[in-house]
Amino acid sequence: MTEYHGNVHVGGPAQTHELAALMITKVAVGPMNNNAYLLRCRQSDEQVLIDAANDAKMLLGVIGGAGLTRVITTHRHGDHWQALAEIVAKTSAITVAGRFDVEGIPVPTDEAVGDGDRIKVGECELEVIHLVGHTPGSIALLYDDPAGAPHVFTGDSLFPGGVGNTHDDPEAFESLLGDVESKLFDRLPDETWVYPGHGADTTLGAERPSLPQWRARGW
Repeated sequence: MTEYHGNVHVGGPAQTHELAALMITKVAVGPMNNNAYLLRCRQSDEQVLIDAANDAKMLLGVIGGAGLTRVITTHRHGDHWQALAEIVAKTSAITVAGRFDVEGIPVPTDEAVGDGDRIKVGECELEVIHLVGHTPGSIALLYDDPAGAPHVFTGDSLFPGGVGNTHDDPEAFESLLGDVESKLFDRLPDETWVYPGHGADTTLGAERPSLPQWRARGW
């Protein structure tokens, strides 16, 4: 087994983070180097995909023959749903997105979710965390592993080195940083593993000391 480090690149192999009850497979796709994450419950083999961003052929290969129950889109921006229509057509998966971003996603959303909602992955469960700022309906997804550290999929709301782009809108930046601080950093421990929508993984502990700097610089 290759040790998971989360550093993937377009055209390269996937990486799988093997937890006690959940398998997390990360792959990079598309011209904007988007991350897509396939979650598989070890007990039931039920699978959920986070962000059908691009390259449906690659994603279908990662999904394999076990089937797919749901595709969750973290936010409305087009680079996160380029392969959504084809994935849904091939798998009949249920589509899920934050209720305030549904109107910006051209593939119909079957389940519109909000803060505190729960999404099953077989015997495992994700909690929806609404983070306002990058888009009105951006969501993060928390897997609070009963056997270890929490794991959170942040879309484009939190990256190594800062929060997501708020397009030079100070009000949106204050909203996003405030939500990230109160709903992630204030609640979850330093060992929480962060899986962003692009690029390398991080932890809340690695980013926590930089929060005052992010606020001071305004991005």
